[in-house]
Amino acid sequence: MAKASSTPATKVEGKPASKAAAKKVTSKVKASPDIESVSMAVLEKLIALKLDLQLQADIEWCLGSYSHDKNPVGLIDSLKRAFQVFKVELTKKTKGVTAKFVTDIEEALKG
Repeated sequence: MAKASSTPATKVEGKPASKAAAKKVTSKVKASPDIESVSMAVLEKLIALKLDLQLQADIEWCLGSYSHDKNPVGLIDSLKRAFQVFKVELTKKTKGVTAKFVTDIEEALKG
């Protein structure tokens, strides 16, 4: 029977196994947009395009209310109204209103 070598095996230079394993574990799952961040983006877009002043005021008030009590009911109602406004603006091809923006609003409403 042959004796086992008492010298440690040398490591081959390259990528450590932990980094390679970490890359395989990571998945490409998209997180649904946060209702608060989408509402802020909607408010900024409404202000930039000078659309629906009452809706702007409602979203601004609902954002303050949401930050205080974390109840999204008002934001959801306001985003539903904004979704309709931006769908119309998308069909008019208003500059600054993209299909991705409209779908982000829709995803925030679903999630």
